[in-house]
Parts: sequence; C-alpha cells; structure tokens
Amino acid sequence: MECSIYKSLKKTDNYLFIKDEDDFSQVPQELLDLLGNLELVMAITLSQERRLAQADPLEVMRALEHEGYYLQLPPKNF
Repeated sequence: MECSIYKSLKKTDNYLFIKDEDDFSQVPQELLDLLGNLELVMAITLSQERRLAQADPLEVMRALEHEGYYLQLPPKNF
C-alpha cells in the first residue's frame, strides 16, 4: 500500500499518513486546522514487514483503508 507521510509544522511530532500525496479529502477539516501547515516527509510502501519508527504498520494500513488517514501522535513520556 502506497502512503505519504506529512509532519505538522504547528504540532511537534505529529505525523499524518494519507494514501495519496496531497489528497487530504478524507481528513476532517478540523484536524487539518489543528495540525496547521503540513510538510511532506516521505512517500513509502507499507506492508506487514515494513518497520515504522513508532506505529504498527498493520494499524496504519487499517486506518488508511477505513478512515482514509492515520495520525501519529508524539510518544507519551510518563
């Protein structure tokens, strides 16, 4: 599954994964407003074997299929 990853320039360590580069049509406008300007970080091919820095690739793929996007939040440091 192809995927484009954007970082929020407003919210530190918030990353938005979408299926198609620059196609934010499935992302709620309220979320886009909250994230502010987004910068493309990379485009990747997701698979079960693909290692991601913080997210489970299966969870990301499910979210992309069902929601149209996946939001990766910063890790919780408690």
